[in-house]
Amino acid sequence: MDISHCTALLRTALDPRSIAIIGASENPNKVGGRPLRFLTQFGFRGKIYPINPKRTETQGLPTWAALEDLPETPDLAIIAVAGQAAFDAIDACGQAGVKIAVVMTGGLTESDPVNGKQKEREMVARAQAHGMRIIGPNSQGIANFGTGAIASFSTMFVEVPPMDGPVGIISQSGAMSVVPYGLLRQRGIGIRHSHATGNDCDVTACEMATIVAEDPALKVLLLYLEGLPDPHRLAQAAAVARERGLFIMAIKSGRTAAGQAAAQSHTGALASEDRVVDAFFRQHGILRAKDMREMVDGVELYLKGWRPRGKRVVAISTSGATCVMAADAIASTGLSLANFSDGTVAKLREALPPIALPNNPIDLTGAMLTDSSLFGRTLKALAAEPGIDAFLTGLPVSGAGYDVPRYSRDAAACIEETQRPFLCSAAQPSVRDAFRAQGVPTFETETDAVQALGRFVAHWGLVESMNRRIAAGCIPYVGVCETLAGEASMLDEAGSLALLAKAKICTIPHQECDSEESAVHAFQAMGGPVVLKGCSASVAHKTELGLVHLDLRDETSVRQAWRDVSAAMQSHGLLPVRAIVARMAKGIHEMMIGAHRDPLFGPVVVFGAGGKYVEALPDVAMLLPPFSREDVKSGLASLRMAPLLQGVRGEPELDVEAFVDSVMRVQDLMADPLQYIDSIDLNPVILRPVGDGCVAVDAVVYRTG
Repeated sequence: MDISHCTALLRTALDPRSIAIIGASENPNKVGGRPLRFLTQFGFRGKIYPINPKRTETQGLPTWAALEDLPETPDLAIIAVAGQAAFDAIDACGQAGVKIAVVMTGGLTESDPVNGKQKEREMVARAQAHGMRIIGPNSQGIANFGTGAIASFSTMFVEVPPMDGPVGIISQSGAMSVVPYGLLRQRGIGIRHSHATGNDCDVTACEMATIVAEDPALKVLLLYLEGLPDPHRLAQAAAVARERGLFIMAIKSGRTAAGQAAAQSHTGALASEDRVVDAFFRQHGILRAKDMREMVDGVELYLKGWRPRGKRVVAISTSGATCVMAADAIASTGLSLANFSDGTVAKLREALPPIALPNNPIDLTGAMLTDSSLFGRTLKALAAEPGIDAFLTGLPVSGAGYDVPRYSRDAAACIEETQRPFLCSAAQPSVRDAFRAQGVPTFETETDAVQALGRFVAHWGLVESMNRRIAAGCIPYVGVCETLAGEASMLDEAGSLALLAKAKICTIPHQECDSEESAVHAFQAMGGPVVLKGCSASVAHKTELGLVHLDLRDETSVRQAWRDVSAAMQSHGLLPVRAIVARMAKGIHEMMIGAHRDPLFGPVVVFGAGGKYVEALPDVAMLLPPFSREDVKSGLASLRMAPLLQGVRGEPELDVEAFVDSVMRVQDLMADPLQYIDSIDLNPVILRPVGDGCVAVDAVVYRTG
């Protein structure tokens, strides 16, 4: 089906001129009754056609016996019947020319992964034969509160009345399409879209996101994903969002290590499916949330139009304990306490009572109980401070004697004057209500507030990093990733090192040997110490088989190493016997660079701390091409070992630039269609002091074709 036609059909689903409900029910609390109730209750402007052969009227609307009896072909059909009747309804819709159907029918893949999947394929084939799209099956429905097109049976819309607003929600789960709706409505935030795509047998959540992201009313798009079979669609949605200034947050649940099975290289196993998803989200400026609370807590910050200038926060409270906990939360979230200029300190000394210190956090003490102007004076003293990027006030206890309405007005005035983020934490609902009424985002605890602010600032950082990368020419790929044809086969170490050397990646000087005498000659040519390693395209990891002998310093030890390696290779059937003799590399730290081709996301590059414990104690960063040198440096800075790269305890600063060069060249190799590389494993890469470069001493490359 033509892509532009598919897109047009999805747009129709969000703003149809007419809707048919197949299986319409008089009972507004049944699956076939809820959509009918919602369409009439929430102001759908189009035609509504209930279909039920047993009725002539349903919930006060004329009812038809069959789809073919309707006076026109509806744009959208809701299929709320079970079993074979659902398949018959799809046939009827296709024959009638319906453009898109929301299939609420369950009991397919979610109940029987094998037979259910086959039935879903049959369902899609029947629809596509007529040029029709399917949302579902097992879909709770879709809801556009901007148009009143509520093709859903969710109980949430009964319990929590809708209000149109700047937030969109798309979920593969019915429940998770409305849980954030309920949480945000409690905060007075309106929702424009709430769509549950169900089993995604045709229209997927990511494809729906490409259309919803076009809505000019949206400022935030929330996604709940259990699977990500079409990341290119999400990449397209992110590209639309980038053009519009729309922020996307996502929960990707179902975290598994299934992606490891696709990785043949030693370090490719570090690039598990979940880690690749993280890298993909970062590349496209999508903030990943761990749970629903993380995703919804900071939504209001985006709606204020704030653009954080940095990470420096001032915390103000009436409690010393709250000040301490706020400081801890700020430090643990990656934010920092703002430092005050001398001018600001002087203003604070004038504003604060003698017992309060002009330090950050600012403890206003119990003086606020007798001086209602203290809070406002303090904010006024801080407003012109250029070193403050955000304000946090914590009011753990307020009530009789505290002029909370005045405090909230003072906070609103500070926001108006500074145009910087301002958050309030308060345990009492009445205090939060007062601040919320003045447009101040509120939270129950200072930790909740700081964490929401931290995620907001981090998300802006992701987006700005993405924009810089794009400006430098590293434009994220939004197409379907091509897979290499054929089965991948391993090059032996000599072949792997030769390929890398040709790509200008610094590799250890070595000679390939096929006899004891040639090994001795290689040693004599290089001088000691050397390493002797068995060389076979059948073995990736040689140490476990006794094929690696280190620190050989004389001819006798080289001869013995050859004999031991030769015997080991023969015992394992690794013939003919071949080995490489290489210089022992000296350096400061062992690093690694790995890459593999993910079947969904394409090339993935991993780099970081190397050596034999790389899998047991992983300390690596991951990037998806195309990426820049700055991306690599940022990845290195995120590692636990990052301080070691600058030199510690008398060690010299290391040649990070040379290591970045190697990572960039591995990226180029993976991107070169003529190389047919499936995976690369460089471990260890010996990193040396600045000016001395780095060198790959062990390499495994898999190629196809």
